[in-house]
Amino acid sequence: MPREAPYLAVAEALRARILAGEWEIGERLPSRARLAEEYGVGRNVTQRAMDQLIAVGLLEGRAGSGTYVRSPRERLRMIRSRHRARSRTGLTERGRARAWDAHSQAHVPAPEDIAERLAIGPGDLCVHTHYEFLADGQPVQLSASWEPMAITAGTPVVLPERGPLAGKGVVERMRSIGVEVETVVELPRPARATQEQANLLGISLGDLVLQIERTIYATDGRPVETADLVIPDVRREVVYEFAVDRP
Repeated sequence: MPREAPYLAVAEALRARILAGEWEIGERLPSRARLAEEYGVGRNVTQRAMDQLIAVGLLEGRAGSGTYVRSPRERLRMIRSRHRARSRTGLTERGRARAWDAHSQAHVPAPEDIAERLAIGPGDLCVHTHYEFLADGQPVQLSASWEPMAITAGTPVVLPERGPLAGKGVVERMRSIGVEVETVVELPRPARATQEQANLLGISLGDLVLQIERTIYATDGRPVETADLVIPDVRREVVYEFAVDRP
């Protein structure tokens, strides 16, 4: 069995001591040198351990002062539901993303897996859009979207974040060109953050994330968009709400 990295073992030991109340919220931890001596490791190991606990919200670093136990970081709620403003079950979405950065590129050949999801040929041209969503100034979600240009080419809505319906979403944009959306299918999977995802989300490499493969279908069964959403577990709790069919 592979041996656990030393910094992870130190991080886990410190986490246990923090949760046990050895240091109170707002209290400064011992110096890196002291902790390194206590655990029999190098200072770089204790630094990586502290960085790990800062990333998950247990600690905070203060320039020129040290590392302190921070107040617990609240996980924001994301509701996956057909109801937008408020769910009928009384669930409310906390810290809803109200700002985002987006970059679209047209005429991008579809990779084989994306082509299969969109029911098009590998290499068929798509619009590929990267999104970074923010809530209260904090990155809470990434998304990589693909739309077949066979559907939108030559229309005012070919680019999701430009034109008369910029930012209005897939349903409204497609309706404006005569394509009615009927179904959304989501496949959630747990995963570990890649280095690029960690950098964008402000988390650590390997942190737990939820990946959601989403595909949107028109009434004729055509996929009109597919996307991969990445949500950091430390920042978000994802709640699914379903309507009940009435007799």
